[in-house]
Amino acid sequence: MALKLYNTASRSLEVFTPPPPSTVTMYNCGPTVYNYVHIGNLRAYVFADILRRTLEADGYEVKQIVNITDVGHLVSDGDEGEDKMSVGAKREGKSVEEIIAQYSGAFYADMKSLNVHMAQKFPRATAYIAEQKQMIETLAEKGFSYVTSDGIYFDTSKFPAYPDFAKLDVAGMQAGSRVDMGEKKNSTDFALWKFSPEDGMHREQEWDSPPDTSRKGFPGWHIECSAIIKAELGDTIDIHTGGIDHIPLHHTNEIAQSASANGVPLARFWLHSAFMNVEGEKMSKSLGNTFRLVDLHERGIPPLAFRYWLLTAHYRTQVNFTWEALAAAQSAYNKLTNAVHELPRATDDASIKEYLDEFNIAIHDDLNTASVIASIWKLLKDGRYSSGEKYNTIRIIDKVLGLELGDIPPPKAFEIPPEVTQLLEKRKAAREANDWALSDSLRSDIRALGYEVKDTGGGQTVTVSV
Repeated sequence: MALKLYNTASRSLEVFTPPPPSTVTMYNCGPTVYNYVHIGNLRAYVFADILRRTLEADGYEVKQIVNITDVGHLVSDGDEGEDKMSVGAKREGKSVEEIIAQYSGAFYADMKSLNVHMAQKFPRATAYIAEQKQMIETLAEKGFSYVTSDGIYFDTSKFPAYPDFAKLDVAGMQAGSRVDMGEKKNSTDFALWKFSPEDGMHREQEWDSPPDTSRKGFPGWHIECSAIIKAELGDTIDIHTGGIDHIPLHHTNEIAQSASANGVPLARFWLHSAFMNVEGEKMSKSLGNTFRLVDLHERGIPPLAFRYWLLTAHYRTQVNFTWEALAAAQSAYNKLTNAVHELPRATDDASIKEYLDEFNIAIHDDLNTASVIASIWKLLKDGRYSSGEKYNTIRIIDKVLGLELGDIPPPKAFEIPPEVTQLLEKRKAAREANDWALSDSLRSDIRALGYEVKDTGGGQTVTVSV
């Protein structure tokens, strides 16, 4: 069945047909490891994992690269300010290397918790300084760059297709720019390399600048991805993914410098996941709403319940994170895992073509995981098929969803969401006061959240509703 993917470059669904041999090259923009990744960042990696699993289910080998940005990402998108790695090191009172180890390690742990298949490589930008310098020198030789007092910049006026990918109004941006461009020729020009301030200080991350080795400096944020892709995957790759926020700047700049240096398109397909809001507001550190995966776990939401919640929406649909939504997702995920584990195991490999066809149609329609999950719930209630057939079918589908349905036994002990805990406390007080009407009412409220409460000699016991 043909896989249709929404290509940001064309703003349309296209049939994905990689060139022979049957290896798909895929690059996913990785984290800047100056701080922990938050749950909004993680959505992009879960989406990329679903894409990879789908391709592998279709028989392709996927060569996947996820970079680690450990230099060059300045605090301002306008190529100004301090490197985020230095900011993180000062904040923690540690070296940059210690910061890199701490936060990249936390990122890998999050990937494992979310059951995301690990990429073949997680190359650090600092391991590809030579490749970045070579690309910068190539761009200079071809006339695409110029030098200022603070760095080497890409001249976007030399690349006429620059606005196309993000549908940018460059003329309007130039006319309406309120930012001091300094020595930039155009407001959209971006740094390929930044020179270190000539203050005599030694910096933990600086190298001889290309081609003027008399000055020290460091690469810009965008050049690392272009250089790593070229070194690891080739001049043109099959798929490039990232968050939707990368479209107007980072990915636009990647395209410009790679196409100009290599003379061919950077990627055939560009896929982007949508934003995640929190309680109806944009996720931002200033609002204090950038939750981590461990924050969810502390509130009783396990990582795979979060993955389940993400998959109930299409990756291109903006989602709104609330604790109520996550509690409901956990309840649904618990019901689903318990229902699958209660199915008797089949003695053969019989599966249900009708539901596998539904799955294939949905997942090949731009990774429509929400429809796939709805189909699983429908299958569980379908009385026409045996439990063994149902189990086998769900196991096949879950190889793509990655929810570990049928892989592990349902936990005997589980974490109860705060909302349920509060109701249990109220119900305990009601029973102690012999207020049986209120006790029954609270039992119904608890059931509505997906849990059953029973009264025993030792007090209230809670189980997941099925």
